[in-house]
Amino acid sequence: MRRGGLLWRMTRKRRRPAPSRRERLFHRFRVTLLASAIVVIGVPTAVSLERSPPWLRPGKRIAFTFDDVPRGPGAFYTPDQRTRLLIAALHDAGVEQAAFFANPGRIGPAGGSARLAAYVDAGHVVGDHSFSHHDLATMPAASFLADIDKAESWLKGRPGYRPWFRFPGLNQGGRDVAKRRAVVDGLTARGLQIAWVSVDGSDWNIEGQTIAAKRAGLAIDEAALRDLYVETMLQSADFSDALLRRTIGRSAPHVLLLHETDLAARYLPDLVAGLRGEGWQIVTADAAFADPLYHDTSAFVSANGTLPEALAWRKGVGGPLYYARNDVALANRLFAQRVLHRVSAVGTVVARAPSHRRCPVKLRPRRRVCASTAFVTPRMPRIGIAA
Repeated sequence: MRRGGLLWRMTRKRRRPAPSRRERLFHRFRVTLLASAIVVIGVPTAVSLERSPPWLRPGKRIAFTFDDVPRGPGAFYTPDQRTRLLIAALHDAGVEQAAFFANPGRIGPAGGSARLAAYVDAGHVVGDHSFSHHDLATMPAASFLADIDKAESWLKGRPGYRPWFRFPGLNQGGRDVAKRRAVVDGLTARGLQIAWVSVDGSDWNIEGQTIAAKRAGLAIDEAALRDLYVETMLQSADFSDALLRRTIGRSAPHVLLLHETDLAARYLPDLVAGLRGEGWQIVTADAAFADPLYHDTSAFVSANGTLPEALAWRKGVGGPLYYARNDVALANRLFAQRVLHRVSAVGTVVARAPSHRRCPVKLRPRRRVCASTAFVTPRMPRIGIAA
C-alpha cells in the first residue's frame, strides 16, 4: 500500500486533536450540571420515602401474630416448653415484636398467665381474642360483646396490652350484616380495633393433623412436615399479597395468622428465613395495624376470613379469592401424602377419622372450611389417619 495513496488515507487511524480549553470547560460544566440534577431530584425522593408512612413504602412486609393463647399440649412439647422455644425462635429469627391474641377463659391454673407474661417480657404484645373463643355465628351480638367485656376486664392494664380484637375463627358475622354492624359498633364504642388477618395458611390444621398422627403412633417425616408447614405459609403470603394488589392497587404490611403451636416453636426460624429469601421484610404488629387499611369498619358482603378476601369479595374481583390449601380436605390429603407417606393402591390418600371426631363443614363464600382440627370433612371418603 503506497503511503499517501487513497486507500492509505481511508484506513489509517487518525488522532483526535486535543480538546481546546473552551471544550474542556464546557464538558466540566455539563458534568457538574448533571450531578446537581441528581442531587436535587434524588435526595428529596429518598428523604420523602424515608419519611413516608410505612404502609406507602415499597416492598413486601409482614407481621407475625399468634392466636388461641394459651393452648394445651401439642405433638412434641409441654405448653411451658413450647413458650420457651417459641420465644427463643422469635429472638433467633430477628422478629422484634409479634402479637399474641389471648383467650383469658382458657388461662386456668396451669401457668397460662405466666406464659402470657413471658411473651410480653420478651418484647411482644397481647391482644383480645374473646374470653371463651365462641364463634359469633353461635350467639347473639349482645352476648358476644359481653364475652369481649369479660376478656377486656382481665387484659386491660396488663403490660404489653393492645386494644386490638380478633374474631374467633375470623368470623365477623359472615353475611349477617346487621349482626356484624352491631358488634363492630360495639368494638368502636369500647375503643377496640379489629385485628384483621391478611395471610392465613390454616396452620392450626397442620398442627391438628400432627397431633392426631402422633397419638396414633404413625411415623411422621419431620423434614417433610417442616417443608409443608413453611411452604404453605409462604404460598399463602404470596397469594394474599397478589390478591390485595389486584383489589386495591397496592400492597400493605401484611398480618400473618399463626397459632401458638409446637410447629411454630419448631419451624419459625425456617419460615422467617423463607420469607426473607423471597423478599419479605418482617415488621412489627404495631407497624402493620397502623396502616389505615386495617381501620376499615364499613360494611362487607361477607366478612368471614382474611381482609384481602373480604375486600375482593366486596369489589367483585375476578379470579381465585381463597388460598387453595385453606380447603381442609385438600390440606389433609397433602399431609397424608407428604408427611405420612400414606397412599392407597388406587392413589387415594389414606385418611380416616372416627365419626365423633369429624368436623362439620362451614360455608364461606366460594370456600369450604372445617371449624375444628378433625381429619376429614363428612364429604370426604372415610379414608385417612386413624385417631
